[in-house]
Amino acid sequence: MFKDQIDIKRFNTLIEINSFINSNYTDVKSLLTQILESASKLTGGDASSLLLVDRETNELFFEIALGPKGSEVKKFSVKMGEGIAGWVAQNNRSLIVNDVEEDPRFFSKISEKVGYATTSILAVPMRVKDQCVGVIEVINKESGRSFTDEDLEWLEIFSTQAGLAFQNAKQYQQMNKELFKLKGQIQTSQYHPFVYKSGIIDEKLAIVKKIAQSSSPILISGDSGTGKELFAEQIHKYSLRSDLAFIKVNCAAIPENLIESELFGHIKGAFTDAVTDHTGRFELADKGTIFLDEIGELPISMQAKLLRVIQHGSFEKVGSNALVKVDVRIIAATNRNLTEEVRLGHFREDLFYRLNVLPLEIPPLKKRREDILPLAEYFLKKFNIKNNKNIKGFSSSSVEAMLSYSWPGNVRELENSVERAVIIATSDVVYPKDLLLPNQDEDPEDKYSDSTLKDAVNLFKKEFIQKTLKDFSGNQTEASDSLGIQRTYLSRLIKELDIKR
Repeated sequence: MFKDQIDIKRFNTLIEINSFINSNYTDVKSLLTQILESASKLTGGDASSLLLVDRETNELFFEIALGPKGSEVKKFSVKMGEGIAGWVAQNNRSLIVNDVEEDPRFFSKISEKVGYATTSILAVPMRVKDQCVGVIEVINKESGRSFTDEDLEWLEIFSTQAGLAFQNAKQYQQMNKELFKLKGQIQTSQYHPFVYKSGIIDEKLAIVKKIAQSSSPILISGDSGTGKELFAEQIHKYSLRSDLAFIKVNCAAIPENLIESELFGHIKGAFTDAVTDHTGRFELADKGTIFLDEIGELPISMQAKLLRVIQHGSFEKVGSNALVKVDVRIIAATNRNLTEEVRLGHFREDLFYRLNVLPLEIPPLKKRREDILPLAEYFLKKFNIKNNKNIKGFSSSSVEAMLSYSWPGNVRELENSVERAVIIATSDVVYPKDLLLPNQDEDPEDKYSDSTLKDAVNLFKKEFIQKTLKDFSGNQTEASDSLGIQRTYLSRLIKELDIKR
């Protein structure tokens, strides 16, 4: 009678698990945890665990561990063939061991390290299409009793359910991943128009076509607004990965407490708001390209994790110790002087050298003035359409104003100026007043009108040094060489003239 009650209870549990599989196949961890809890309860075990097989490293890692030392056990992994679980995985066969001290296959290292006395183990393979993908273990039968063949049969049934759940979830995750990749490919097919006329950009594009064929990291540097993202798109376009995903990440736009999850993903329960598994950008970019914009803003704590991805092509999701392998081409971009950031301790030197394998520097707009008018005309057409306007062109005075302006904000500033002009223009031609360029109406002589000769000279020195420092991204050594003075003298002038860096 008692045995019949136990069997009914076990059958009811199986029905519940089947129902859960059909309604929650996307949440594999919760499902496997429930299966493990039920298996442990109905076989009378004190602890239980699920180990997954990593075929690339030939190891098993603890995906779930329940019981008195579960959280500590999850830190470990075992080699294929090592211990009871390793033997089960290697041989794809179930095993009952009621006295581990008498079984030479028992691996005592984990029990000793966590301070848990293991006496008996029930272990079965979790299979997908007859291949062992993991091992379910139930440890220490209650009241010191022995596991039975019936316990083993029930655990194998549970294991079959677990394998089915695992397969369903993996298929769902793969479909989801393919969907994101498809979105990345659609994004790739919508490249920004690449508008230019200057010879210097011709030279840069020739470099792009050469380095695009490699899978080595590329570091794009240049002032803010120069079009680094467009060059990243061109690199992907000319690469062998051009038909695959191109995933963009703005490192400066993601809060520091979310950046790891955004890049590498997380599993459900990894933190308070992690209600479902999340696929990170690196996994979405697998086999394709990831563009890490504003890499100089990446927190120092995350730089080590990025270095590991570059070196080993693997990472761990937040909340998991399972390695995720990826094949990703990394393009990074920055408007910072990373050499200086390394000197200041804000950027890891080893990461800088790993990223800077193929450097590409984008010149500011003021050094390629032939591009100003073609870009302005492109933006005019773009914002005419957007605002339902019909501005026909630029007046000769506005052309002169644009060509003589230094454009410290580069292409982005030019785009914003043309957009503003299209919106506020009162005629069918853009005039200088519509562009609203800073100081465009100021007479250069006005700034010196009330100055002494000494003040005027100092003002000129200050402005000239500021401009030179900006041209060299604040690097005083390069700026002093350009000015033809000693670096120590430049440092003194910066202090005397109160030049802000």
